[in-house]
Amino acid sequence: MAEAHQAVGFQFTVRPDGVDLKLSQEVIKNIYLSGVTAWKKRAIQFKNGVLAGVYPASPSSWLIVVIAMMSSLYIHVDPSLGMINAIKENLPCRDYMSVQTRAVLSAILFATGLWLFLIYLLRYTLKALLSYHGWIFESHGKMSSSTKVWLSLVKMFSGRRPLLYSFQASLPRLPVPSVDDTIHRYLESVRPLLDSEQYNQMELLANEFKASMATQLQRYLILKSWWATNYVSDWWEEYIYLRGRTPIMVNSNFYIMDLLYVTPTHRQAARAGNVVHAMLQYRRKLERGEHAPLRALGTVPMCSTQMERIFNTTRIPGIETDIVQHLTDRKHLVVYHKGRFFHVWLYTGGRHLLPSELETQFQRILNDTSEPQPGELKLAALTAGNRVPWARTRIKYFSQGVNKVSLDAIESAAFFLALDDEPQGYDPAKTNSLDSYAKSLLHGKCYDRWFDKSFTLISYPNGKMGVNVEHSWADAPIVGHMWEYVAATDCFHLGYTEEGHCKGDVNKGLPYPTRLQWQIPKECQDVTEASYLSAKQIADDVDFHGYLFNEFGKGLIKKCRTSPDAFIQLALQLAQFRDQGVFCLTYESSMTRMFRDGRTETVRSCTSEAVEFVRAMEDASATNAQRLALFRKAADKHQNMYRLAMTGSGIDRHLFCLYIVSKYLGVDSPFLKKVLSEPWKLSTSQTPQQQLNLVDINKFPKYVSAGGGFGPVADDGYGVSYIIVGENLITFHISSKFSSPDTVRANNIISHRSYWPDTGINM
Repeated sequence: MAEAHQAVGFQFTVRPDGVDLKLSQEVIKNIYLSGVTAWKKRAIQFKNGVLAGVYPASPSSWLIVVIAMMSSLYIHVDPSLGMINAIKENLPCRDYMSVQTRAVLSAILFATGLWLFLIYLLRYTLKALLSYHGWIFESHGKMSSSTKVWLSLVKMFSGRRPLLYSFQASLPRLPVPSVDDTIHRYLESVRPLLDSEQYNQMELLANEFKASMATQLQRYLILKSWWATNYVSDWWEEYIYLRGRTPIMVNSNFYIMDLLYVTPTHRQAARAGNVVHAMLQYRRKLERGEHAPLRALGTVPMCSTQMERIFNTTRIPGIETDIVQHLTDRKHLVVYHKGRFFHVWLYTGGRHLLPSELETQFQRILNDTSEPQPGELKLAALTAGNRVPWARTRIKYFSQGVNKVSLDAIESAAFFLALDDEPQGYDPAKTNSLDSYAKSLLHGKCYDRWFDKSFTLISYPNGKMGVNVEHSWADAPIVGHMWEYVAATDCFHLGYTEEGHCKGDVNKGLPYPTRLQWQIPKECQDVTEASYLSAKQIADDVDFHGYLFNEFGKGLIKKCRTSPDAFIQLALQLAQFRDQGVFCLTYESSMTRMFRDGRTETVRSCTSEAVEFVRAMEDASATNAQRLALFRKAADKHQNMYRLAMTGSGIDRHLFCLYIVSKYLGVDSPFLKKVLSEPWKLSTSQTPQQQLNLVDINKFPKYVSAGGGFGPVADDGYGVSYIIVGENLITFHISSKFSSPDTVRANNIISHRSYWPDTGINM
């Protein structure tokens, strides 16, 4: 058989006159091609490393500076003001060189030093320019003359054709706000949520904090901001994510859905083949730094650090804290299907497997009728339960032998693929199709996703796809960037045959996917079952509701000269009040990626202005003109807070870091303890859309994603994710818990529709 021939690389027999060695020409050819590909990859990475290292200059600019300095030797003009002569007189081994050689070498050394100085000058000039954020506070469509000049300077110093990581060295550091400003904004944010007595008590705690330890804690934080590239991100990753000992399924991981209206093929293996191949193309461009950096206004660069860990990354459990393990190029993935784990190679002959070849491999897995090994079926439930039992089990049962080999295969894989056996996706004829789809992506059966992997790609038998993402290594826009690229590549570049198969010849000579082997004792199976039961209890308690709002969208909102995000946040405040009868602390996620290693900041959406607007909406005596005026005021307030958060002047990350410093110093702050213990009963986030603009959704309106979502943050609260799709659609993903008598159903918050007096349209 052809696959057996390729699986055996060489043969040898022992004869009386020596060893007769027979090499497989096919395998030798593949080894040669793999080596050539590896060296080409190293060369490209080295070249791109050099290009990013000298950006915004270019390597050719070094030659120009050298030629200019060399020319000065012949026209007897010394632009170095005597420095070339000084270098010439202090060269080591100068006695063994001719005068001309010393002069040339000195000119080259001076030119190189001058070139490096100019590079650092350009970088720091660009960093200084990028530290200006006045442009973000200007009214939409109204750009001041100073901002226009600033934009022109940024473009001039940004160079041409930047690579993904070209701007990293030029991004400014996240500034540390003053304690007075942060506390003032904090007290302002909680004023509408507290009665007078509670507010006075909080104000007293804040003043005591400022008068006692705030200055000392702030000094340490400023010191860290000078030393580290970002004073928040490493502590945020460690203490918010990696030190958490509760299950990450539902509580931390999030999901992203497939295209809403379009299913390119209904063949499961074919769709998975195209999508996996598109991901490999994305990874290759990522490793080479060939993706264009994301830029606000098409000019202001965003940090790309988080993108480094999309692939080949796993969260490794620990007793006290987890770690994020990121590896270099991995040439395989692990596939889960009906309780079995399969190892699939992604390369052959030094190239990626073609979509048709991947389809063949996945179809072979789907056709495999073998039974799971003892303890294999629910093994992934270990990643869904509490972290400490998983960490201890990993040390005890997976640190040697076949279990270690198989676990290493999973944890070192490019990513994890789950071939599900139950169809999911949006179906207009089924009322709760989005709800079921969301729950499947978020937790599945609690044992059919490897929740520790950076992401699990999920394939359904009807051709739909989705992604479950571990949260510690990055935020949703990073995975969304990849998912947009994959969807566009799948539908508009790779395509399918009329029968729904991947294009290209079928290569049946590929070696079959191999089963991972396990030897799981009864004690380990008992721990797995306990983790499964714990995870299932969490999953069964999560209620989801997906809602497609298409009565109007971004187009009409912008015509009303209002920020779409502020509009939606105020609608959520009104719906929350009508549902609960009270206001609550509201979390909206904002990004800080205009700074080096930036991640997120919190926008506290429940402002005094929002409360006044909601009360006016509920007051029958209020006029529409009054309501509209209050709405404008609340929207402007929200937009200003969002801008402050984006530019490093938020509240919560600063207070969080002050709290961490206090813990390191062993001092107790009642104020910080109170702040960090407040529950976010309404947690919201906007999923970004059209980061890459690879698909014109005006021309192809059906090729849009439904976005993604997450579980509720508070036991008695709501989690709301929304995506503004095009001009006329807003998609909501709402989660709550069945066990909460206050929320009962996740669609409660949508059922309380808000009336907007200036348009006469219900929402």
